[in-house]
Amino acid sequence: MAQENDNTYKMLFSYRRMVSDLLTGFVREDWVQELDLSTLEKVNASYVADELRERHDDLVWRVRWGEEWLYVYLLLEFQSTVDPYMAVRMPAYVSLLYQDLTRQGKLTDKGLLPPVLPVVLYNGEPRWSAATDVDELIERVPGGLERYRLSMQYLLLDEGQILEQETSTELKNLVHALFRLEYSRNEQDLIKVLAQVVEWLKAPEQRGLRRAFLTWFRRVYLRRKHVPEPDRELIDQAQELEEVHEMLAERVDKWHEHWRQEGRQEGRQEHAVETLLRLIERKFGPEAKEASRARVERAAIGELEMWFDRAIDAERVEDVFSTD
Repeated sequence: MAQENDNTYKMLFSYRRMVSDLLTGFVREDWVQELDLSTLEKVNASYVADELRERHDDLVWRVRWGEEWLYVYLLLEFQSTVDPYMAVRMPAYVSLLYQDLTRQGKLTDKGLLPPVLPVVLYNGEPRWSAATDVDELIERVPGGLERYRLSMQYLLLDEGQILEQETSTELKNLVHALFRLEYSRNEQDLIKVLAQVVEWLKAPEQRGLRRAFLTWFRRVYLRRKHVPEPDRELIDQAQELEEVHEMLAERVDKWHEHWRQEGRQEGRQEHAVETLLRLIERKFGPEAKEASRARVERAAIGELEMWFDRAIDAERVEDVFSTD
């Protein structure tokens, strides 16, 4: 599932509007103001190192910077768990990219390599704690050897931390909206943000990105929620994000009632399992309890109640589960 989530994110960031909003909303450095965002262009990210090792899963963009035609490549790495050695991986990826640019002769007017902005987009639950510069992972040594230390920093976008520290929830930024959808506290927050996304992407030329958000909703959000099957099927059949928004607004209260009933049923089920296992242990011993556990935990509530009634009078544990 993690790989599918990554693919869904990569689909979203295959659109110029998402990369533009990422740069203007989350790279708070002066040079971003000099970018001509209308020139953003996705380039082939399948580059080959001298050892013929291929990478096909990067997203790389280029954009004009200032008056000269310079390249800024964005490597977007999508992580859902903290990788303590991400700072080692990123220089390797950038080196592969530079090798490819050198082979193709895609250098600046001065014959130099273009700048690269490596970005890690992280959506995991624990806050990111790994080093953001490979220099931090290399042992310090005395003498002149330290001058040869490798150093390269990547830009970390920790979604949860960004939302914890935000001062405004009204930013007209699709990347910010994506983060809020990902971490929506309740369905009402989700409906509000989804309405904003629908409004911002209502133009006909944004249809592809609307579909990408619709795919995200199906593959990421719905898999976290026990949405009633009829509504899940309707969402799967929806052709537009606006249809999903309208459906949520109309049906979310029914979903809450469905979840409350599920919770009560699960509580009743768990209580019945534990009660039956305690009775088996008292009558037939700990070994019989452990031998019966897997079967009891898989049983429906009706079977559990029937087996409990049998266990009261049974002389052997086998009689509890007898099919005669």
